[in-house]
Amino acid sequence: MGRIQQLDSQTANMIAAGEVVERPMGVVKELVDNAIDAGSTRIDIAIEEGGISKITIRDNGSGMDAEDAQMAFKRHATSKIRTQNDLWSIHTLGFRGEALPSIASVSKLTMITSDGNESTKITVEYGQTVSVSAYPCNQGTEITVEGLFYRTPARLKHMRSASYEASLIQDVIVRFALSHPEISFHLISDGRDAFRTSGQGDLLEVLFQAGGRAVAENAVKAEFEDFDYKVRGYIVKPMITRASRSNMYVFLNGRMVRTYKLYKAIQDGYEDFIVKGRYPICVLNIEMDPRLLDVNVHPSKWEVRLSKEIQLEYLIRDNVRRILAGAPLAPKVEPAAARTEYYEPISFDTDSLIREAERKQAYSAKKPAPTPVIQEETKTPQETIPAEPVKETPVYRPDEKTYEAIVNEAKQDEEILRSLSESVKEPEAAYTPKKESPSFPHMDVIGQFHEKFILCAVKDGLAIIDQHAAQERVHYEEYCEKLNTNPVMLDTLVPLVIHAGSDLIARVDEINQAAADLHITFEPFGPDTLAVRSVPAWMKDLEEIPFLEDVIDQFRNDRESKYTRMEKKRIATMACHHSIRFNRSLTMNEMKEVVRQLSLCENPYHCPHGRPTFVILDEKELTKEFLR
Repeated sequence: MGRIQQLDSQTANMIAAGEVVERPMGVVKELVDNAIDAGSTRIDIAIEEGGISKITIRDNGSGMDAEDAQMAFKRHATSKIRTQNDLWSIHTLGFRGEALPSIASVSKLTMITSDGNESTKITVEYGQTVSVSAYPCNQGTEITVEGLFYRTPARLKHMRSASYEASLIQDVIVRFALSHPEISFHLISDGRDAFRTSGQGDLLEVLFQAGGRAVAENAVKAEFEDFDYKVRGYIVKPMITRASRSNMYVFLNGRMVRTYKLYKAIQDGYEDFIVKGRYPICVLNIEMDPRLLDVNVHPSKWEVRLSKEIQLEYLIRDNVRRILAGAPLAPKVEPAAARTEYYEPISFDTDSLIREAERKQAYSAKKPAPTPVIQEETKTPQETIPAEPVKETPVYRPDEKTYEAIVNEAKQDEEILRSLSESVKEPEAAYTPKKESPSFPHMDVIGQFHEKFILCAVKDGLAIIDQHAAQERVHYEEYCEKLNTNPVMLDTLVPLVIHAGSDLIARVDEINQAAADLHITFEPFGPDTLAVRSVPAWMKDLEEIPFLEDVIDQFRNDRESKYTRMEKKRIATMACHHSIRFNRSLTMNEMKEVVRQLSLCENPYHCPHGRPTFVILDEKELTKEFLR
């Protein structure tokens, strides 16, 4: 008896602080959330030693009177919600009423606030209120946090260096600026300006401040919506990528969140345009009915739950792919800066001159005297002194076994394609010629460079086409179209049996509808199993049973099954084997045909592996090289 007791408010606040305030970045995030909710149009943040020593946040929001200012330090005291029903429709960034008391329990906090009529200054040290007094100030709120975690050494010892903590704070301020371009943010770190925005409401301007000129210049506006979601922002062309997904900014109703499923949807939209292992840059603000968004998941509010999340994933993926397919994606290459030296300075290396004279003298001493020959008006050609021997560059010769393996693999793919072409025969009347991509620049073929690249004149300068990558893209799209319209089907000697569970047997028609684009038909084969009697030819190199189990699992998880990655990889390999290789000379007509076929592709800018098919050298930059 008597072993269970209620903790005092100070201890409870310190426990809550461990969830709300993990590091200085968490303090800044919570206080800026409150400043935005107060209707601020300008927010200034100043930090010292990465925020561990001191954090000051000043805004010009609505402020508070003396009574509200004191009430704000009580747990679960908030002006954002009134009843439990308000939890299902949150319109503000903060709502829990835990930030201020949690921060004040692990630091020395001073708040100066004014609502325009009444001004108040409150000082709280590690959970204990020290003073409350009137204090003259402008409308708004200024909060200073000092000595963070000094009385909780277990938390303080896990802090990283001051520069690392400062970088985390700057990252979160950048995210605030991107989600609220209408607010001016100014971050000062150890007395120097670290980040600043004007607050003019121009998202592209903020993207320029956050990512640099190249990112802003290659940003493509993204606007799309459906009945439940409205997406606005920018996606950056795939020639600029990052090694991590940290530059994929996704906001839900202006709230920064970590939602990996939406990151994955964006990556899927970039899949045909970006090299594997690289991540795109984008800023997408998603607006929705607050009742579709549950933010009451974790005290830090980084995690949320979404209703109709799969619908949003498909909306983002399909529209990102559509926008990229319609944008000019050819990268422009800038040559090196123009030379400023107009002559080569004379060398006065006396040591090298002496060595050269000695070499000439030694050559003359060894050479026998020539036999005199009398011949009228005959001139002896000038003698040449042999130069120092030049080392020969070793020539690479491919391994014969490797070459034979490549040829055999290409022959196998050729047999599949031959059977494919025989099975797909469309009447000439039903043939619809492809239209040239509207964003593809007009190209006039000039010639071939080193039997590797096709040179073309374009409006903006000189286009250099990778002949192998260009044909890879052409063949890839041809094979995709043929394999998905009327693929070669292989009958299995023994039906492929997959355990699906009795709950899915009754939904076999829905499963077949979801897998229609894979051209796979499932049949009931007992109370809890399904059977497949024929599969597409592209599945011959896969393990059929695990692949079909994955299709069933995707259906069970309400995931899309069509056009899987395994199919894409196989088609891309086939396209690579049957494309023009490097070191092959092309006639003018062959080069023109490569350009024509590339212009008809849905994505003429990248090969199936994500590499660019051509780049453009800007005419203006070339002109600078010739000092004009």
